[in-house]
Amino acid sequence: MKKNNVLISPSILAADFSKLGQEIIDIDKAGADWIHLDIMDGHFVPNLTIGPDVVSSLRKYTDKLFDVHLMTMPANNWLEPFAKAGADIITIHLEAEKDIKESLKIIKDLGLKAGISIKPSTSENILEKYIELCDLVLVMTVNPGFGGQKFINTQLKKIQNIKKMQKNMGITIDIEVDGGINKETSKLCIAAGANVLVAGNAIFSENVENYSSLINLLRNSN
Repeated sequence: MKKNNVLISPSILAADFSKLGQEIIDIDKAGADWIHLDIMDGHFVPNLTIGPDVVSSLRKYTDKLFDVHLMTMPANNWLEPFAKAGADIITIHLEAEKDIKESLKIIKDLGLKAGISIKPSTSENILEKYIELCDLVLVMTVNPGFGGQKFINTQLKKIQNIKKMQKNMGITIDIEVDGGINKETSKLCIAAGANVLVAGNAIFSENVENYSSLINLLRNSN
């Protein structure tokens, strides 16, 4: 049984890229709720990952929701290609586009759920103008661009404030966290109000036989 309705979205950024299809099959069988796909362009962040063709090739390995996180600037150029590739949610960075409302509208018009992500240096207060237009807010608890970074504890207050903002507005959205998530930090994030946890190294650094127990450990943190 899922405790507190917490969802786990393993980030394949930490998976074995020589066998991504099998890794997705394995985390699907292990009980992952979503599959998190980090898309980096080498411009918005100093790293380069995968494009729409790779995402499209991975779509056949699972029916689980594809949680696409665009760390690209501009973001709009990639919305339709990733929608066609099989994305279910596309999250863009608040810092990456001038007209965020238009970007969210494009995502919605493509028939997908829309998310906004903010860097650790970005105030959550800016989200007040957009939060009613999106389905998800992704709080980065590390600086975007690389996996394996240390969790930034100051972001917990940001999660709490977004939860309050959501409650005050009378809306329901997913609050997702990404960066440095493990069995200790997952507890802190859930307590602060997050309900979707992105985890990379905490899952994929272990043997495949342990994926299920690790996912359950993160989901049931309290």
